Amino acid sequence: MDFPKDFTDRIYQMLGEEADSFFESQNQPPAYGLRINPLKFNAPLSAKNLPFTLAPVAWAREGYYAEAKERPGKHPLHEGGAYYIQEPSAMSVASLAAPEPGDIICDLCAAPGGKSTQIAGRLMGKGLLVSNEISPSRAKILSQNIERFGAVNCIVCNEPPDKMARRFPLFFHKIIVDAPCSGEGMFRKDENAKKEWSLKQVAICRERQQMILECADQMLSPGGFIIYSTCTFAPEEDEQIITWFLSAHPDYILEDWKDFLPVNCGLESGMPQFTDTKSSEIAKTLRLWPHKLKGEGHFAARLKKAGTILPPSQESPYGKQQNNRKRTGQNASHKKNRQPEISGYLDFVKQFIILPSDTEEGYSAVKFLSGHNTFQYFGEELYLIPKVTPSLEGLKTMRAGLHLGTRKKNRFEPSHALAMALSKKNCTQCTDCSYETAVRYLHGETIPCSAAFHSWTLVCYQGISLGWGKAQNGILKNHYPKGLRLLNTKPAN
Repeated sequence: MDFPKDFTDRIYQMLGEEADSFFESQNQPPAYGLRINPLKFNAPLSAKNLPFTLAPVAWAREGYYAEAKERPGKHPLHEGGAYYIQEPSAMSVASLAAPEPGDIICDLCAAPGGKSTQIAGRLMGKGLLVSNEISPSRAKILSQNIERFGAVNCIVCNEPPDKMARRFPLFFHKIIVDAPCSGEGMFRKDENAKKEWSLKQVAICRERQQMILECADQMLSPGGFIIYSTCTFAPEEDEQIITWFLSAHPDYILEDWKDFLPVNCGLESGMPQFTDTKSSEIAKTLRLWPHKLKGEGHFAARLKKAGTILPPSQESPYGKQQNNRKRTGQNASHKKNRQPEISGYLDFVKQFIILPSDTEEGYSAVKFLSGHNTFQYFGEELYLIPKVTPSLEGLKTMRAGLHLGTRKKNRFEPSHALAMALSKKNCTQCTDCSYETAVRYLHGETIPCSAAFHSWTLVCYQGISLGWGKAQNGILKNHYPKGLRLLNTKPAN
């Protein structure tokens, strides 16, 4: 594999005798991984839940190495959000963030959603995740992945970082900045990244990274954390960025990755010798080298802001003020202090949803449905928004919490997002399909069901929800979204 000379020279400078091993690793097949969705599986998580050859990823409790030839991305369980296909090294970033249920978190450069879905899984439906992506097309993909994962407490925005900073001052407990970078760590997987690389591009990326970090600082609560990461080896975008940020922001300290991730598994410390200060503190940053572990190149650092995190207001602004917000081209206008009319939705819940008992333990999306969250219409689309969400007025919002469904004349139609958040135990009518029937459903075909069923029925495979169908006379009319249907070759079992 040929590399740009400037890149090759720098790698030899950084790695010395190890450089040959590094370049040899670039001729090997890339590692392939998946991450189990704890919102879909009951704890404890186990590789035995999945029909693939798996081995654990040391730095991510949900992560496994998988065999690409087994095509886990072409399986009904993938379409049901039981797991997320993710490069193993990338799993280290959310693990370094150490999300806890109840955290208020922003993933500032979030598409396509790998880190956001990992965070959502750790939050277990509590707290708030705001996932932002500046590119509209990539924000759409991000929103779809959040939906497939069954996350209920996530807001997906499509805004530049500076606008996000103005709208969320000092709001978040933790902010993930997976910064746009020169992509050197992806050279083995992405030929275009190598072709587009140049020293000029590295410099451009560095300027952009500085801007994004300044915005993140404005959004972070005192006592909070920024987790900065890239998929490049360039010190200008890695250690030198951290040195610059600490110098410009003396109210931050660098926390050691070894306090959050396992050692002796191939993870390495950062390289102070490639900074101006050569401070040993920079060794607290994290590097993942492809010749040291099964994964691509990555860099990460955990930055702590001085102060104490203050709890956000538990009172949502929704229903108390006029909101005119945009979602996928639709405007929503609401009168001040007027509660939305949700009788159709409540009738649907009464007939088809099994609400949890007060003593039920563990995660369940229906706890979010029955909790003290806020209903909000966007046009005729009904959403349930986490109670700690601030006003989203004026923001391009692709997804605001959990999309419940559509208000239509004399009826309520449940959304695909609601189906993806539920499970077999949550619905009064559910058909758990065979593999072959699940594939037929995902292709948009009608499938059989119990003759006793009528109207809305949850379609599942091995207890994992795939979507809705509408039952009549033993036949289930397919309501799987047309844009998601598998029109290609049927996946292997």
